[in-house]
Amino acid sequence: MPLPPSLAHPLDEAAFSARAREHLDVLYGPRREEVLRRLLMLLSHHRGAMPPAARPGPAPLWSERDQWLITYGDSLLDGDTPPLAVLRDFLEARLPDTFSGVHVLPFFPWSSDDGFSVIHYREVDPALGDWCHLRRLAERGDLIVDLVLNHVSRESLWFVDYLSGCLPGRDYFIEMDPESDLSAVVRPRSSPLLVPVPTRRGTRHLWATFSEDQIDLNFANPDVLLEFIGILLFYLAQGARVIRLDAIAYLWKAPGTPCIHLPETHEVVRLLRAVVDHMAPGTLLLTETNVPHRENLSYFGLDRLADGQAPDEAHLVYQFPLPPLLLHALTSGEADTLGRWLESLPALPPGCSYLNFTASHDGIGVRPLEGWLPDHEVEALLELMHRFGGFVSMRTDPQGRDIPYEINITWFEAMKGTRRGADPWQVERFLCSQHLILALQGIPALYVHSLTATLNDLEGVERSGRLRAINRHRWQLSELEELLDSRNTPTREVFLALARRLAVRRREPCFHPDAPQRVMPAPPALLVLERGPLPDGRRLLAIHNVSDRRQPLELDALDGPGWIDLLEDVPWTRESSLAPYRSLWLLAPG
Repeated sequence: MPLPPSLAHPLDEAAFSARAREHLDVLYGPRREEVLRRLLMLLSHHRGAMPPAARPGPAPLWSERDQWLITYGDSLLDGDTPPLAVLRDFLEARLPDTFSGVHVLPFFPWSSDDGFSVIHYREVDPALGDWCHLRRLAERGDLIVDLVLNHVSRESLWFVDYLSGCLPGRDYFIEMDPESDLSAVVRPRSSPLLVPVPTRRGTRHLWATFSEDQIDLNFANPDVLLEFIGILLFYLAQGARVIRLDAIAYLWKAPGTPCIHLPETHEVVRLLRAVVDHMAPGTLLLTETNVPHRENLSYFGLDRLADGQAPDEAHLVYQFPLPPLLLHALTSGEADTLGRWLESLPALPPGCSYLNFTASHDGIGVRPLEGWLPDHEVEALLELMHRFGGFVSMRTDPQGRDIPYEINITWFEAMKGTRRGADPWQVERFLCSQHLILALQGIPALYVHSLTATLNDLEGVERSGRLRAINRHRWQLSELEELLDSRNTPTREVFLALARRLAVRRREPCFHPDAPQRVMPAPPALLVLERGPLPDGRRLLAIHNVSDRRQPLELDALDGPGWIDLLEDVPWTRESSLAPYRSLWLLAPG
């Protein structure tokens, strides 16, 4: 008996107008009706371009078959072939029925930050391909697209408008007096918050949260919001099914406040949710907020539950504490802290779930460790990653101090050893980490460089001058395929092992994102998760040895006959102990 599905419920015109009016009232007050009228006209203009629903009525949002790949459009290169075509062909040839969706990181013309400084939002970088290549990817599964809405490139036409004092860009940016007190602003970087810009009106200072090339947009101007809703609808018309709201936490600015997670930011997310529910039911919103745990959860809109209403913000949030806590567990040999964090996760209502990952195009966030690891444990982890060839990026806190923000290293290199140093268990430790995220409640997302066991790209760091380049290697397809086809390479071993486990996972109902999850009592070196039981009694135990020592399997949870070893597809013969970094998926059919 399957789980009752989380459903996409269409929002009719009257319901949409009522919800939009509430959100616009918070954002723009007396201009509410004017902005609503313009919004409805915008939606009417785009309605004919929306993809038709697969079938009438509510449709499931996700299932156990959902598992996503994260990649740049040019992570794979093959001569003059457009990289987006190379990516699709590689997936068809090597992973034909493995990933239900692909997150292609920003594929637009850009000027810095590997795509996150966007010049043209409605164009594809010609070096990657064109919209036809992206639509072909959308035909084989869910296409996940970034809506980079906090900031824009200095090379954009909007910024050219600003410099010359022309509409629309003239009013798209945030001018500040450089003497303003902005000490309360929470920063993700150590660069200056205000950037001096020479204009026809003299030098102006503009808000730039991330870099001097990424100028923040002024969402207090409703023209900016309407522009981005139009961009969002354009992406949906091109076949996007999941919209990732990049750096959304910093969207709204109000001097004298931290300028992160402001109520207006949440209202913008709610409005975007209403738009997709109305125009393309089944579209998923994913918020990217690399912040401490409780702040991250706020983007579900769970506060509405107290009033008996359904959450109305993101469908999915990243599990940002997961990578650093898992890294701590696998390098310290104890899973207690990771287990306590997992136990703290709230039961989510239908229509809300997590995106689970270990690696992405960015580094391993340090902020999500706040409240979970003491400072000396964090410092030990940073020092260990430095010994394994990684770097640490810094940010500026409200007191003006530089403090760690993220670790820059490939996940495979991060698995090189323990606090005692490098050891022979790198592949096993790495695979244990991936088994664990595949077993967790939610949707797993694997970075392409996890699939390929990619090493630190130190040449890329030296060439670009950017620490994040360490984890953004571009493979020549011939080089990668040689490693995949050669025996006894970590790339081949990891790739084949993950492909096999992904195939097993997507056939098992206990891995449905909505299936219950419980952390079971276990010794410190073991993390034991129960998924289920499902309505028919079916349940699964995922057991992980996070240490480099063989661990006794004396678990009350294993009492009772009839376990099936899901990875081997045979009845499980009870073992007295579990080898270092080994994982078990044990199934008790209903």
